Amino acid sequence: MSENTTPRNHRAPDVSGLRPRTRLVHGGTRRSGFDETCEALYQTSGFVYGSAEEAESAFANDGQRHVYSRFRNPTSGMFEDRLAEYEGAEWAYATASGMAAVFASLFSHLKAGDRIVAPWGLFISCLYCIKDIAPRFGIIPVLIDGTDMAQWEEALSQPTAAVFLETPSNPCLDIVDLPAVAKLAKAAGAKVIVDNAFATPVLQRPFEMGADVVVYSATKHIDGQGRCLGGAILTDRKFATEVVHPFLRHTGPTISPFNAWLLLKGMETLELRVAAQTESALRIAQFLESHPKVERSLYPFLTSHPQHDLARRQMTGGGTMVSFWVKGGKAEAFRTMNSLRVGLISNNLGDSKTLVTHPATSTHSKLSDEDKRKAGITPNMIRLSVGLEDSQDLIDDLEQALATV
Repeated sequence: MSENTTPRNHRAPDVSGLRPRTRLVHGGTRRSGFDETCEALYQTSGFVYGSAEEAESAFANDGQRHVYSRFRNPTSGMFEDRLAEYEGAEWAYATASGMAAVFASLFSHLKAGDRIVAPWGLFISCLYCIKDIAPRFGIIPVLIDGTDMAQWEEALSQPTAAVFLETPSNPCLDIVDLPAVAKLAKAAGAKVIVDNAFATPVLQRPFEMGADVVVYSATKHIDGQGRCLGGAILTDRKFATEVVHPFLRHTGPTISPFNAWLLLKGMETLELRVAAQTESALRIAQFLESHPKVERSLYPFLTSHPQHDLARRQMTGGGTMVSFWVKGGKAEAFRTMNSLRVGLISNNLGDSKTLVTHPATSTHSKLSDEDKRKAGITPNMIRLSVGLEDSQDLIDDLEQALATV
């Protein structure tokens, strides 16, 4: 018999010192008295108390126990803790969608008279929050070319409350120099908020490059199987306690326990899925780059990408997204998409299935022609979210689809 007879704590495993992929499987786990293998789903809105005094104590010692699932739930808490553990953040909160996370990360601390600086290269809903909603509250948006450091320097030459950015951006895969922008932002007094959905926590670590807040649409790669909506906000405990959490608690953009459970299970395979999809995406981008009917293929790890060197400094892989421009216009782009056998037409991304999107007429269709031009979105552009299919099958599918153009 082993000399060490002290039982390990299997109900709350200690993952400190373990490698990232192991933390994706075991981080944040808290088993019930039934000692289940698969994390439990606590599908409940509220909790009960043994006495009125116990209820009083629960609310007086806020956060010491569960009181209402809008504030915190055991299942969503496991997802939040696991994501924070993997990301290297002090605090995380799961929201009902990625846009709920974006909105709360901004409007929890912005007020009338504040400036927010952001690139034009954003997902349309993020751009709408900054360009259209913020001014209604007296917040001043400053929109720039995120790849131009001179424009960042000018925009951040005066006091600013927040910087919001995506890198790579949706859908044109612009890469923003995170350390340089963060340095400028700190000097201007701004919180740096990074939407890391395209890079995923597997391929990019914004906190290590100066970010104050990281947000995700967990609907994308974290679930990665088209099952549910969800989002997440990660930041330091002080900013969370004083600013972000009170806003979330009282405005209620809370994730459902079931969706949190799906995301928790999705994290177990996150690294494996993203690695396979990233490998395929590079092969496909290289194929498209050499195709005679493709005007341009854009992928962060292609040497032809304008910020290729920067992408390789900031990311450990090029990601799962490829954008390409078919020679011609909207009709040629549509013909290519309609001829695909494997790739599915959908406005989602980060799925195990390969999805194709025409941003100009779907995800970014509500932008004005001028705003589309500023964002680099043209009628012949196709956004490709590479799935887990055999990469050669995807290349063959694109080959036969492009042959119809």
